[in-house]
Amino acid sequence: MTTLEGATVLVTGGNRGIGKAIVDDLLTRGVKKVYATARAPQPSTDDRVVSLPLEVTDEASIDALVAAAPDVTVLINNAGGSSPDTYLDVDFADIRTVFEVNFFGPLNLTRRFVPVIEANGGGHILNAHSALSWLSAHGAYSATKAAFWSQTNGIRLELLDRGISVTGLHMGYVDTDMTTAVTAPKENPADIARAALDGIETGAFEVLADETSRQVKAGLPDDLNNFYPQLKG
Repeated sequence: MTTLEGATVLVTGGNRGIGKAIVDDLLTRGVKKVYATARAPQPSTDDRVVSLPLEVTDEASIDALVAAAPDVTVLINNAGGSSPDTYLDVDFADIRTVFEVNFFGPLNLTRRFVPVIEANGGGHILNAHSALSWLSAHGAYSATKAAFWSQTNGIRLELLDRGISVTGLHMGYVDTDMTTAVTAPKENPADIARAALDGIETGAFEVLADETSRQVKAGLPDDLNNFYPQLKG
């Protein structure tokens, strides 16, 4: 278990959506400091929040972040990007880009901040996944989340004896800028943030933050014909 009271937390994508909700909730839990990153960071009225620029696909940007945040004890990999709802009718470069943002970006950040967290006495990593880690939809986006889920499970094993715990966060549609075109029911970002941070503090390996993620995960053993009704013809 990882107490957030007194922790120094880095939240990628921390200026809006789920990331901002996580930053806001962290401030109610007695954290010492929050580094909130974004491509164009916005200042905070709370002096515990340090807004920093980050482009997760840019090595120099990550270098600058590591130098600016040497006291991190908790890393929250929340930043991510979407993709068109197709594999076939999209530029191949767009598919590569969403993998760079959703898989390689957080992997690079994790690799860079594990030594930092270790040097600061250990801590926690939380990775924001999706119910689409287990259900193919929205083109390459779900593939990146499936790969990220596998990455999280592997890194958790690598860090078992290094004083760093790892939590994977899953959810369905959340009311953020990314889902403005979605007409289906959407979760409140504050509820997802609360579940995520509770998961850190209880040492959960995985947080299924809403009914959608719980239902999809529970359906994994099903035959593909049941998981994808379209296949029944």
